Amino acid sequence: MARKFALLGTIFAAISIALGAFGAHALKSILPPESLIIFETGVRYQFMHSIALIILSLYVSKDSTPASFHKVGNLFWVGIVLFSGSLYGLSIQPLFQFSYKMILGPVTPLGGVCFILGWGIWGYQIYRSK
Repeated sequence: MARKFALLGTIFAAISIALGAFGAHALKSILPPESLIIFETGVRYQFMHSIALIILSLYVSKDSTPASFHKVGNLFWVGIVLFSGSLYGLSIQPLFQFSYKMILGPVTPLGGVCFILGWGIWGYQIYRSK
């Protein structure tokens, strides 16, 4: 499980760097500023939680790791997909002639809840450890 989280963390981090560069160079000239801010928020949260996955993999690699840490890792990568992924979709929506805000709009908070639950469980496990 530790290897899975480390691998996911590095993959998501690399993707966030690529998307950040894409947003700064290619999208800057074609998206309105408010859409670019939404895109950048997705990149920022993806990168933060990618690093968190890598750090979490160090906890998970220990033999006495509670199963809760596995839940944290799963919540983080699902949160990246839901939260950041929906923000990417919402930010490029002005480029299309149809609106899919009704579909992606409710997905973003679900990803945020995954992040919050993950951090809460991780904090609780740290609090409980000696």
